[in-house]
Amino acid sequence: MKDSIKTAKDYKEYIDEALNDQFLRRTLDKFAVDYRASREAMFSEIDGKAIIKQVADAKDNACQHMEELYLKFKEEAEKRGVIVHRAKDAKEANEIIAQIVNKHGAKKIIKSKSMTAEETHLNQRLEQDKCEITETDLGEWLIQLRHEGPSHMVMPAIHLSRYQVAEDMSNVTGKKYDPEDIQRLVKVARVELRNRFIEGEIGISGANFCIAENGTFAIATNEGNARMVTTLPKVHIALAGLDKLIPDFETALTALTVLPRNATGQRITSYVTFINGAGECAIGEDGKKELHLVFLDNGRTEIAKDPLFRQVFRCVRCGACANVCPVFRMVGGHKMGHIYIGAIGLILTYFFHGKDKAAILAQNCIGCESCKDICAGGIDLPRLISEIRNMTAEEVGHPMQVAFVGKIMKNRKLFHRLLKFARFSQGPVKAEDGFIRHLPDALFGKHQFKSLPSLADKAFREIYAEHAYKLENPRMRVALFAGCAQDFIFPNHLVAFMKLMKASNVQVDFPEEQTCCGLPLQMLALKEVAGEVARQNVEAIDASKYDYIVTLCASCASHLSHNYKNYLGDECAEFSSKVKDFSSFMNDIVKIDPSLFHKSTEKVTVHIPCHQARSLGVMQQPRDLIAQVAEYTPSQEEASCCGFGGTYSAKFPEISKELLGNKLRRIEESQAERIVTDCPGCTMQIRGGLHKKGSNVKVSHIAELLADNLK
Repeated sequence: MKDSIKTAKDYKEYIDEALNDQFLRRTLDKFAVDYRASREAMFSEIDGKAIIKQVADAKDNACQHMEELYLKFKEEAEKRGVIVHRAKDAKEANEIIAQIVNKHGAKKIIKSKSMTAEETHLNQRLEQDKCEITETDLGEWLIQLRHEGPSHMVMPAIHLSRYQVAEDMSNVTGKKYDPEDIQRLVKVARVELRNRFIEGEIGISGANFCIAENGTFAIATNEGNARMVTTLPKVHIALAGLDKLIPDFETALTALTVLPRNATGQRITSYVTFINGAGECAIGEDGKKELHLVFLDNGRTEIAKDPLFRQVFRCVRCGACANVCPVFRMVGGHKMGHIYIGAIGLILTYFFHGKDKAAILAQNCIGCESCKDICAGGIDLPRLISEIRNMTAEEVGHPMQVAFVGKIMKNRKLFHRLLKFARFSQGPVKAEDGFIRHLPDALFGKHQFKSLPSLADKAFREIYAEHAYKLENPRMRVALFAGCAQDFIFPNHLVAFMKLMKASNVQVDFPEEQTCCGLPLQMLALKEVAGEVARQNVEAIDASKYDYIVTLCASCASHLSHNYKNYLGDECAEFSSKVKDFSSFMNDIVKIDPSLFHKSTEKVTVHIPCHQARSLGVMQQPRDLIAQVAEYTPSQEEASCCGFGGTYSAKFPEISKELLGNKLRRIEESQAERIVTDCPGCTMQIRGGLHKKGSNVKVSHIAELLADNLK
């Protein structure tokens, strides 16, 4: 993100540049699909969850012993001729390196890719001393020619087209190149960089791992440039964060098993270089290379003391959190980070590059949890981003309208009264088809990509008595958690559930003191109010009376079962443990009795909501339920984000629109007659988008599909 971006308005205008870049959109779309397939193939060979836990445990242990590991590494490395430095911050690290460069009178520096050097802005510091720095990673070299930062931690030039590359190379060499001749362009780059390797007086690299037991550091790359940088010049300087310290060789090998698989879908990177002490060098003093390793603190020792945020040091810099991020897919890395990119970048920006930048960037998280699901270190990235939002909101205060929302929603009766008032007030703009008529562009211009639903004539809580029943010998007793969207917009979802449960001999109660789950409040950084609402729901539903607490909203299910503990601790343990989403409850616990249902010939596809797919791990159950009562019709990217994200679609309608467009295209390609989902927010988004397009595809909750086919 540019330093000139100071406000949310500036940032949104900045995002528009990326949304209008059709090449970027096509490239990132293709990469997102291909990457998932490659990664899945590579992880099918190993126990991915087990090895990710090993990495997480090892990195957590290293974080807690950072000082001991540093002293051990320093001792072992110095035995082997390495000069070890320690810098308290970015400025000191740059000065240490500049002094080494100046001592040798060096002006030509060759450098391999290093995110830590990007963090410190090392190149800019050395350029002040009239040094010529050449980035030798092909992608880094290309963006250096353009005076840009990396747009991805592993593939820094993924945003560039071959036409841009050909033009930049033509500017460097003075010759014209055919952008279609990719091999020629690669050869030109190789020739240009080879001369720089030969001329280089000092080589600068990063380090992926620093192994304390023997003072070895390792570099993993897919090009041979890092080996040229570390071997050709007589002076080599490595820059590494203190978080790169690990205890032993085995930990490095474990991380190297997961790093390339997660980063690029490879079993192993092309080059893994272990440097154990100063190597031989004919022109060096005593026939040895001069080898320096600069360890950067820059706040790391303080972060390591934080019981929540220290998990960021599990990061192996694979970039996978960007690879699967639906927002990154729309806008690219320059708009989805400052120096560090993707979900981890939203967090590290706060600690390394300023709270003002983090406050803007952290808003641009849709909360889909794809990053957490794929993280090689098992970092709870969504929670940390949420905490960053909370901290920045506490420091600068909430906008007036957000604070107003908080005051309303923590008072359940007031909140529900306002919803009822809104239902009454919508009369003049409510259409017969359940949508709001066209709204003025002056007020809703960027939201006009979808039709907005009207509130139901009666909330579910107002008609519950009409559908309530008492069973003599029920199989089980469950509490129904409605959530505000289904209570007030889609009560038909809950009516369908009541029909299914009665037919399945399951007793349902609806505790009427329940309110919103609180997830929208969490997204708005209203942490205190979200905690109050969580307590209200736990008190409203006495979990001890029920076998399960069932919700027809996957996002509610995720929040109730996984996030309430962040607010209430053990107080909600029984409550959260009994929460079930509809699909897994219906498929795995109730189990469909085929004799109760017709089997229709309707072609039905599915949208699997983000929280259902990632947070709950419920993927196959909705497909199995569809197949029981209709003709299941697969569609591509069934679990890709639809762009709703609760309050996200209101804050970033431009991105929400594009995500929805991708989803609608996949639905239309499937030629399904109906699409079902397990989330009222997704229902609202997809139904509104299809209605706006004039599509005949029906949108339902999966409970409605089943209820429609009850005999």
